[in-house]
Parts: sequence; structure tokens; C-alpha cells
Amino acid sequence: MEKQMDREIRKTFWNAFHSSPVVMMRLNETAGHAEPMTAQLDKEAHHAIWFFAKRGNRIARGGKAMGQVATLRHDVFASLSGLLVEETDPAVRTKHWSHATEAWFPNGKDDPNVIMLRFDIDDAEVWTAHIGVKGAFNLLTGRPIDPSQAGDHVLGAV
Repeated sequence: MEKQMDREIRKTFWNAFHSSPVVMMRLNETAGHAEPMTAQLDKEAHHAIWFFAKRGNRIARGGKAMGQVATLRHDVFASLSGLLVEETDPAVRTKHWSHATEAWFPNGKDDPNVIMLRFDIDDAEVWTAHIGVKGAFNLLTGRPIDPSQAGDHVLGAV
């Protein structure tokens, strides 16, 4: 049985996600595939991430959505569910605008074809992987890995 989300796992998730802020996003009510989006993270925000996208992007209309995360070091994996809505606060848009964002949207943050979306995360399922030296040896040699020593699997708000 999965554990409930605790402060330690929540911190592990956000730290790993910060190092690799890419999430595969998909609207629940569509048949299309998920697409990679670079999340704009805010340490002061709880349970929310932001994205810049073209107004015609497949997720731009918003709604119930799912996001899948696999961090750079493959030490944290997560499935996020929540509501994707247009962020209308110009201060938030300005706060998250960067040179990297401008590289994707060269007409600037005031381009009417650029939308900012906020993903309000309702629930998450998070897996952490920390198999250690013994586990890595077992992987290399084909020996069994004890699941209780491979990491955590938790449910709850991140």
C-alpha cells in the first residue's frame, strides 16, 4: 500500500523537479498525446506551476489535465492531476518571463499569441528511486532488488 505524501517526499519532489522542470502535459478530455512543457516554478507557490504557450497550443484552452514528470537523474517520477487555467495576472507573467522564454517567443511577453497557463495541482502520485550501491550492483548482475529498499511511492498533494 502506498504511503501518504509527507514533508520529506514533497521536498524531494520539488528539488528534483526544479533541476529538471519539464513535464509532459495533456488535457484529460482530449484524445491527443501529451507534450513536453517547461514549467515555471515559484518557491512561494504551493501546488501550482506555470507554462508559456502559443494561444493555439493543444493545451491552451485549459481544463482538467494530467502532467507526467521524470526528472533528469531519474530519481523522482510523478503523475500530477489538476486544473489548467489561463493566468491573467500580469505581475505573474512578468515574474516568470526570462531570456530562455523569449527564445521560444521572440515577440516578447506582450505578444497576444502567447498565453500563460497555471496548473493548479490537486493530487499527485510520486515515486522516488534511491536503490543505493547494493541495488545498482543487483541491477548490473540480474539479482533481485528488494522493493522496500528501492524508494518510496506516495500519494497526496505536492
